[in-house]
Formats: sequence, structure tokens, C-alpha cells
Amino acid sequence: MEKRVVVFSTPTCAWCTKLKSYLRQHNIRFKDIDVSRNQSAARDMVNKTGQQGVPQMWVNNQPVVGFDKTKINRLLGIGGQ
Repeated sequence: MEKRVVVFSTPTCAWCTKLKSYLRQHNIRFKDIDVSRNQSAARDMVNKTGQQGVPQMWVNNQPVVGFDKTKINRLLGIGGQ
């Protein structure tokens, strides 16, 4: 079953770019939400994690704050790369 992946990012965030590149490299489909333009999504993100920083990613509604490769790999079933 394909996992539902949502990335919260901003255009100027270098770690956001790295996260999205990493997901594309592993053929992970994701929805990208620019929280600098979508205040409602930004509020949802902060309400869920208590964090304002990006990148944040939700995998089947499980939050990952920052580019936490170990947690990302575990949640997405990506082998140790």
C-alpha cells in the first residue's frame, strides 16, 4: 500500500530542497505544501507538532520534523542509504 506523504516547506529552505530531492531519488510520491503561502496549513503543522520550523513531513499522518533520515527511512521502508 502506498503511503500518504505530505511535505511542509518554504521556497528558501535548503533542508526542504534536500528532503524533496531525497524523496524523489527514492521514487516516493508526495504532496508539497508551501507554508509561506498557505497560512492554514502552517497553523495545522504547528498544531500537530508544536514546531514552526520546516521541513516537516507527515507519513500517513505521522510527523517527522526536520530531515531525520533514520525516521524517514523507517516510516517509508527505505533501506539503509
